[in-house]
Formats: sequence, structure tokens, C-alpha cells
Amino acid sequence: MTYQPGERVALVHTTDPHTPLRPGDEGTVRRYDPDRRIVDVDWDSGSRLAMVLDTGDRIRRIAGQDVRDPDWQRVLDALRGAGTAAGREAAQWWAQDVLGGRARGSVAATARQVLTAVDDGDPAVLDGLPAADRYFLTEDRDRYAEAAPDGAPAWDGLTTARCDQTRWAWCDGFDAAVTDEVARQCRVLLNPTGDDRDLSHLHPKQVRIGEPGVFTGDWAWTPNPDGEMRIPVGFVGTLVDTWNGWAVFTCTRQVAEAIVADQQAARDRYRQHLADQGVTGSDLDDLVDESMARMRFDGDVIDVDESRVHYDPEAMQRIAPNADGEYIVMGWAWTWIPVHPYDCDHLVGDIPAPGEQPSSAPGAP
Repeated sequence: MTYQPGERVALVHTTDPHTPLRPGDEGTVRRYDPDRRIVDVDWDSGSRLAMVLDTGDRIRRIAGQDVRDPDWQRVLDALRGAGTAAGREAAQWWAQDVLGGRARGSVAATARQVLTAVDDGDPAVLDGLPAADRYFLTEDRDRYAEAAPDGAPAWDGLTTARCDQTRWAWCDGFDAAVTDEVARQCRVLLNPTGDDRDLSHLHPKQVRIGEPGVFTGDWAWTPNPDGEMRIPVGFVGTLVDTWNGWAVFTCTRQVAEAIVADQQAARDRYRQHLADQGVTGSDLDDLVDESMARMRFDGDVIDVDESRVHYDPEAMQRIAPNADGEYIVMGWAWTWIPVHPYDCDHLVGDIPAPGEQPSSAPGAP
């Protein structure tokens, strides 16, 4: 893929953990170094962060916004659209072999690996996806004849540079569509919401103070029947603080109720485990209470009793909702962590769209 000064691009992914740029932010290409595969971009936000493509940074062109020659740009957009259609079809065939009925082994594990590689720009995996041959294409003329819009100049009248541009436009469309469709197919397979929504903006590396994320306890990882470590349920909330590397988040009443129910389910499972070992009576009650807190709702307040866990009669608290009706459930006490939603079998809470400000974010209305 090549870029020309003046082209408009949008951020897909960056490996820089400190930049304020977010996926979807737009900018204008200032310079492209094909040898080092570095794109210098003047971002609309004022950032001058360069995209180092070989390290995992990813951008996409914004069709129709190259102002150098609108008529020629219309031709390139048509070629790019044709390449997009071909790339999408190639990815769907790929998915049948790798994720569909012809695949072997755990397709979920494969989908997670591929989706992580797409998010991180890992060439070791991305190089295995269908790709357009950019250097030895012999179908340029035929593709141009098929895709060029009405009024486009004849192929024989194009300069060598413009012939090359048609090839790159078609290939760019093909490769971008392959990546997008492969990611969509993986999301459909993995998505705990049951649809193909892109949840990459909730990746734990993307979560900042005041932004949404999916959270669970660091104790929650559980092997599934295939032996894979999974998280049975992830809780949607807004990160508001950290302590000793752990997350503190606010959540809605719905999510708080799910956390309380999950705690009770964990107590019930442990009680059954002890009973299966022959523990009975008061010994059974004591061992459960010494291992896990009691939690219940008392009206709008969560009662938490950890007195037996810490052997301290004062280790009890009542968690009330804040002014927005949201809760911080065992913040600064339990070891909560942000997790990737695709590592969860189920999510609780409303998932905000990319760029949508959660209701509990600082400064939200």
C-alpha cells in the first residue's frame, strides 16, 4: 500500500499507548517513506504522530477526499471499490476453510488469535490472509475496463503512473476488505453480544480514566470444556481510578446486580465443592464465609460482609449509588482488571459505541 501527500486517512490502530488519538480520527498525509513504511500525517486534532506500518500502526484511506484531481479520484475510488468487493469474497472463502465447516480444531481459539493479530497488526498472522499481488498483476487492463466509471479516460491513454495508481487502488481495496471481513467473521464467531459489532475500542489497552471498558476479577479465568481459559462473564463499566495496578470502575444498577449474583453463584459453587468433599453443617457455612464475602442488595444499597474473610467484625460496608445512580462495587478492595470482551462468554451492561461518552464519565451530562 502506498500513500500520496494530500490524501485523507483515518486511524484504525496505533501501537502508541500514550497518544490521545483514537480509532476513527482523521488526518491528511504529509509524506510517505516507502522504504521504511512510515506515513507522516497531519491529524485534524493537531497531533503529528507518524504511522509506522511495519510495527502494527494501521490507517485507512477516506474515499473521495483527495482534492488533487476529483475526476481521477473518482476513477481510483471505483477501482478501489472493485478491489473491495473481490477482497471481501476472498475473505469469505478463507473463513470457510479456517473458521467454518471445513476447519479443524478449536475455531474459537483460531478466531481469537486472528482477531488479536488484526488489532495489533501482527504480520506473522496477517501475512497468512488472502492478499493482492501488487507487483506481478497482468489483469490491470481488464480490471480497469470492468470497474472504471462512465467518462473515465481510456486505458491506452493513461500514463504509466496512472496505470500503476489503478493497480494500487484495486489492491488497497482488496487488502483492506480482506482484513475487515476477516475481523468481522471472527467477531461473529466470538462476540458475546451475539452480533458482529466491533468491540476493539474496549480492548484493555485502550481503556483510559473516564472511558468505558469490560471488567472482571483477576480470579475469574476458568477453563472451558476445550481447555481454553475463558471468562464466564464480563461487566461493562467506566474506569474512574486505579490502585496498585487494579481497576476501579463505576457501573449501572443492572451490572451491580449481576456482580452480586455472580458472587453468590461463586459461593454456591464452592459450597457444593466442599459438600462433595464431605464437609457438612456449621463447618460448611464457616468455610464458605471465610473464603468469600456475603453480598446482597438492601433496597438501593449493597451490603457486603467480609468479617469472616478478614477475621474482623468491622470488615463490613454498605455501597450506595452515586448521584447518577451508579455503583463502585468493591473498588479499592477487590482486584478488578480490564479485559478484552472477546475473552468473555457473556457481557452484562450496555456497550457504548466507539467515541460515545459513557454517562458516568467525568463531565458527562
